Amino acid sequence: MLQTVKPKNARSKRALEAREPKEVEDQRKAIFVHGTKTGEVVDRVMKEMMALKQPHAISFSQKNAIRPFEDPSSLEFWANKNDASMFVIGQSTKKRPSGIVIARTFDSKLLDMCELGIERFVSLSEFKTPKSSPGHKPMLHFASELFDTHPRYMQLKSLLMDLFNGEVIDSICLPGLEHVISLTVAPSDASQTSSALPDDTRHEDPKNLPNVHLRTYTVKLTPSGVRIPRVQLTEMGPFVDFSLRRHQEADQDMLKAATKKPKLKKQDIEKGLGKKKKNLEVDDMGDLRGRIHVAKQDLDKLQTRKMKGLKGQSSEEDEGSNTSSDQSEVEDAAPRKKQKRG
Repeated sequence: MLQTVKPKNARSKRALEAREPKEVEDQRKAIFVHGTKTGEVVDRVMKEMMALKQPHAISFSQKNAIRPFEDPSSLEFWANKNDASMFVIGQSTKKRPSGIVIARTFDSKLLDMCELGIERFVSLSEFKTPKSSPGHKPMLHFASELFDTHPRYMQLKSLLMDLFNGEVIDSICLPGLEHVISLTVAPSDASQTSSALPDDTRHEDPKNLPNVHLRTYTVKLTPSGVRIPRVQLTEMGPFVDFSLRRHQEADQDMLKAATKKPKLKKQDIEKGLGKKKKNLEVDDMGDLRGRIHVAKQDLDKLQTRKMKGLKGQSSEEDEGSNTSSDQSEVEDAAPRKKQKRG
């Protein structure tokens, strides 16, 4: 069970209310922490990941003796002090060289985390191309079925979305989309695929899992002659290849509290966004669509609006058409007389 903290005075009550869950959450802050030993590659990767996260990133310049999988108390203390919910921890050891840990907290308690190994890194400065402006909301692209089926990749997808995703907005201007972060999974053999999808993923070997490739591109919109512009992608960097290592799953009670949704308003329920109503659905664009089932109708017996003016006019037209047709038939039946020439 989760421990509930009761405020002792009005000031602490206001502070707790400010940190309560909201219907629309603010953008997550991320703290970048350096371990006792990192190395040049880990430092550069963390620096450029922090550049993608700016301005909602906090960097700890000093090195810290931290082991998140053994003792997460330091992370929970920093999360409560800095009001941050994401951590990127870089450290390099002889057993696990060039590694980073992405951790996520809820209510200043560690929720879950995943360790990644850096296999290949291309710096942002090596690409002599235009860069995106800091603070813009990126587009995230996950190109693999494993991000929707495999538990390890589903957890990594959720962590990266919380790390790089910006504020929740209703609409965005197209020129505001300046860069896209694409994540793909390396192709694997049949033996690797079969071993990477077992029933129980707790005891599987992470070495059998394919690597994850992170790529960053700038977006350029050019005229196309129609309303939809032509999209052109340019390599921006950084390019990083990650391998999956250790991970820690979230506690079920804490995960249930973290994913709890607020009660919908009466207006939203009437629109069909609450409990599922019969023959009502919301499409991909967010529009409410309904289906109406109507029995077979006999259109001959359909009752229309009665108007005296239209009724008299229609009867006179019918009689006039009948008399004209009869006269034309009589004229056709009578023989024509030849005219005498004088």
